[in-house]
Amino acid sequence: MVLANPPFKGSLEKSTIAKDLTKIVSTTKTELLFLALFLRLLKIGGRAAVIVPDGVLFGSSTAHKKIRQIIVDEHKLDGVISMPSGVFKPYAGVSTAVLIFTKTGVGGTDWVWFYDMTADGLSLDDKRQPVEENDIPDLLEKWHSRVVPNVAVKDGKFQGLPLFNKDDEVVAEEKVGKLDRTGKAFFVPMDEIQGNGYDLSINRYKEVEYDEVRYDAPKVILQRLRDLEEEILKDLDVLGGLLG
Repeated sequence: MVLANPPFKGSLEKSTIAKDLTKIVSTTKTELLFLALFLRLLKIGGRAAVIVPDGVLFGSSTAHKKIRQIIVDEHKLDGVISMPSGVFKPYAGVSTAVLIFTKTGVGGTDWVWFYDMTADGLSLDDKRQPVEENDIPDLLEKWHSRVVPNVAVKDGKFQGLPLFNKDDEVVAEEKVGKLDRTGKAFFVPMDEIQGNGYDLSINRYKEVEYDEVRYDAPKVILQRLRDLEEEILKDLDVLGGLLG
């Protein structure tokens, strides 16, 4: 098992990088090389949870796409946890995420679990003082209780009923809700991730629900502006009187 918060946003001289790492991914960026190193260190069946900068999730360079493709296609990407940008303040303000994957060597990614963490129990400024908002307990509960959907998907479309256990004859309504992408936790099928160029940023897949906003009628707004203007003129008259 690998649990890591490796250095990132750095680069190395190409001549100093181990040859077996450059065979996995040709790059000088430390955040990508560490992922290659972890894949090399793990035995088959070994698991990793690695903190990475957001750029690893959606970077468009050949090396960025290559390392994501390797993890998704050749191994098993289990989950992506998006974290707010202030979790490493005052030392760094960069947005980060946690990649959770298993080394298989033969693929195995089917559905990827995403979680949108927006609070960690501390303020997201340089002071990092305790606050009430904390997603970590909910994150852990949802991670341990997650049930990967057993449903056929083709070209991003569901084929057949979403069964969460092979023995299920009836799908519970609350379990079907796990396929909803408006909450903090949701699943995304592998073929959709492949179709998006192996983009792993949560904003690519999360659905945002917008509350309907009702505005006053234009005539009401116009009258409000006129009333405000009259108040301003009265105040100006009073000010003019004071100035003589």
